[in-house]
Amino acid sequence: MTDMILLKEGEVVLKGLNKRAFEQKLLSNIRRRLKRFGRFEVIAHQSIIYVEPQSEDCDVDGAFEALKQVFGIMTMTRAAACEKTPEAILAKAKEYLHDELSAAKTFKVESRRGDKSFPMTSVQLSQYVGGELNDAFDNLTADMHQPEFTVQLEVRDRAAYVHGAPIEAAGGLPVGTAGAAVTLLSGGIDSPVSTWMMAKRGMRLIPVHFFSFPYTSQLAKQKVLDLAKLLVPWCGRMNVQIVPFTHIQEQIRDKCPEDYFTLIMRRMMMRIACAVAEDNKCGAIVTGESLGQVASQTMEAMAATEDCADRPVLRPLVGMDKKEVIAIAERIGTFQTSILPYEDCCTVFTPRHPCTHPKIKKVREAEAALDVDALVAEALAGIEFVKIGYEGVYHGGEL
Repeated sequence: MTDMILLKEGEVVLKGLNKRAFEQKLLSNIRRRLKRFGRFEVIAHQSIIYVEPQSEDCDVDGAFEALKQVFGIMTMTRAAACEKTPEAILAKAKEYLHDELSAAKTFKVESRRGDKSFPMTSVQLSQYVGGELNDAFDNLTADMHQPEFTVQLEVRDRAAYVHGAPIEAAGGLPVGTAGAAVTLLSGGIDSPVSTWMMAKRGMRLIPVHFFSFPYTSQLAKQKVLDLAKLLVPWCGRMNVQIVPFTHIQEQIRDKCPEDYFTLIMRRMMMRIACAVAEDNKCGAIVTGESLGQVASQTMEAMAATEDCADRPVLRPLVGMDKKEVIAIAERIGTFQTSILPYEDCCTVFTPRHPCTHPKIKKVREAEAALDVDALVAEALAGIEFVKIGYEGVYHGGEL
């Protein structure tokens, strides 16, 4: 039998009567992710997902790397399947784990017997295989407490499996099981991380980016598309919506008090995001705000922004400091792109003395000089749609 991949489900196993729906979504996400790597059989049984190549040209290495970024998987490992006999299991362990066993000084064997018809208990199987391996490899000494290498044996309904220690996977819930949301994606460090965090909770995300050409460059726009491309392996295919924001910002600059520029700008963003959410059946808006990080992220400022939203505003970073956010950005691969020196629209017409503790009534009065509905409609009419898939190919045009 061939080299394969074993995946262990994460939070999905805690679900009750709807567990099957979560599991089916996870299997669908896995199969979609594996299409580029060949033909694989993907089956779930007893909270284990078996990923088995169906032809010799399957790229198992590529598949394993891709599955590390699928939310809903707790741990994963490469494994070899064999017949369910003690002798076959021992032979497969010697063959499949030969290099690891030859390099280690101490080891132990751990067994799990899911098939209760197997003639040995888990302890008996571990003792049998461990004793034989100890005799076969002169370099090995058994250590039950802190072994350098652990041989993992699993006897399940389909077959027996031999592998080394599993690695931690993405965790979380399968993307698509928690509904959809619009995520405000700027070119900074925070918004890609907040997008990733909500995808980890099972949300499907539609990124919206506000673009203020010529005050922000085409390079700034491309930077956001590159960030979306980096997020696709985690979040799935994305339909990025680029909103023309220049006219709105110029109108705010010309007609509103300077200290309210940023607040009114963010309120306009929220209105547009809610309209996009309505069109795409999204239940929430996601932002990268962190309490107190900048002037527009005080409690009062966030309340003023949220005042014009017609659905929940989710802020997964609200209690995190910058160091924590950067650590996640580095781990998921967005940090180096985020720090490229191409500024987004939030840096345009920044007030010298922004209002940090606004009264909502005063903010409403300050933006009354604008034809809000007309500006929102104009921005929505000018949206550019960019589809980004796993191959990173950008397709213009409405989808």
